Amino acid sequence: MKRVYLDHNATAPLRTEAREAMIAAMDIVGNPSSVHGEGRAATALVENARAQVAVAVGCNPAEVVFTSGATEAASVLATHKDGRDVLVDETAHDALWAHDHAGAWMDQRTGHLLAMGLANSETGVITQPPEKTAEGWPVRDAGSFAHADVLLLDITQAVGRIPFSFAWSGADLAVLSGHKFGGPKGVGALIVRDNFDIGPLSVGGGQEMGRRSGTENIIGIAGFGAGIAAAMRDLEAGVWDQVEKLRNILETGVEAASKETILVGKEMQRLANTSCLLTPGWKGESQVMVMDLAGFAISAGSACSSGKVKASRVLQAMGYNEADAASAIRVSLGPQTTETDVTRFVDVWTDKLNKHRFRAA
Repeated sequence: MKRVYLDHNATAPLRTEAREAMIAAMDIVGNPSSVHGEGRAATALVENARAQVAVAVGCNPAEVVFTSGATEAASVLATHKDGRDVLVDETAHDALWAHDHAGAWMDQRTGHLLAMGLANSETGVITQPPEKTAEGWPVRDAGSFAHADVLLLDITQAVGRIPFSFAWSGADLAVLSGHKFGGPKGVGALIVRDNFDIGPLSVGGGQEMGRRSGTENIIGIAGFGAGIAAAMRDLEAGVWDQVEKLRNILETGVEAASKETILVGKEMQRLANTSCLLTPGWKGESQVMVMDLAGFAISAGSACSSGKVKASRVLQAMGYNEADAASAIRVSLGPQTTETDVTRFVDVWTDKLNKHRFRAA
């Protein structure tokens, strides 16, 4: 039996369009900073990809800054030191909030930053950004302050899966990664609203309008642009509506097999492809291992936390205790997923659950 890949929230398979664009880019000799013909050809490739990203996220091309990924683009978690790095309220809206010099991108800017995920990677729950008031962006349970001056959106899981417009969101900054929607790994973007001042993480050649020094990764950028354009075509064609039907088939099967399993976020607005299955008493990492041996790739949390035996902070913040939070798995589908894939998953998962129950009895 072929392996079944159900971990698209960690990384989506490379799209054909992205692969072809990357292969073509390998023949581009020039450096985008060079003014000769070869350099202009490289520049044209980068600017074409910049336009593709801008169309996909609803911003101006000049607002797109290419980076190595969303982590570099945000650079917030790594620089926020007071331990209050993730806040998830009772409605499962995840938000990171920081203050003072909140991240290297906030060069010389003081004040408060509200950074939040538009769609949670573990549960799929979608968060609508708060309405901005005269005082700024409202922050729940913020402790020392009630409003933030700047809003940063992590749109990594949302791009290509749900409609989004940076212009309409009102956000000041947004971050995304190519490999979540079928582009290559190691390339992403920071979206910066016009007239918003930021400084580079490192001083160098002044590429990307002085915001991200270093010679552009034109091969990765080409794949990024082609991948996001293809992802938007899928979104407009209703591909994710079909994925949602498959997810519902999977969840119906799980509910029939296990009355104690909780479908986290089921009643909330969430991504069409994501199921977070919490089965008390059956550790998520154990489920990942037995399902892997059975030919299924799933996860027990976000990819950033893989390899760490820790309960999900997101689920704990949603009110689940540590033991229950450690008993969750994430199953994330993609456009390539078939009904056979999900029905096989339910059958195998049910068999493994019954064996776990027998051993635990």
